[in-house]
Amino acid sequence: MIIRNCSGGIVFYANQVFLLQNEKNEWILPKGKIRNEDSPQDTSLERVKAETGIDAEVLSSAGESSYEFFSVTRKKPVCNQISWYIMKANSKDYSINYDLGFKNGGFYKIDEAMELITYSQDKSLVNLSYRKYKEMMKNKVTA
Repeated sequence: MIIRNCSGGIVFYANQVFLLQNEKNEWILPKGKIRNEDSPQDTSLERVKAETGIDAEVLSSAGESSYEFFSVTRKKPVCNQISWYIMKANSKDYSINYDLGFKNGGFYKIDEAMELITYSQDKSLVNLSYRKYKEMMKNKVTA
């Protein structure tokens, strides 16, 4: 089995989260493989920028997840281990990178996002991260 270390971002703007629709019509979060000596946090920021055009700032770690799939091209199973970060977009501007195979995307209200997100693991991640994000934003206002 091939093990790939990846990193991604759960990007919020106000009460919305950013989702991408990939070439398989799955609604996912921006993420990618950690390359060379890059840190997981730097990779997550770079992947968010490359896939969505969003300049985001990391607020907190959101934990880790993993999933396995069979790679047809490699003819082997692959396990993606992903470090996630809660991020805040400073504006609602975005630019989906269609060259990377994405078909659609945007900021969606949390309840709408929960209906769109393909994988239950990602739904849980967004749900927990949104609660943490709201708490951080509330504390920032009262500080």
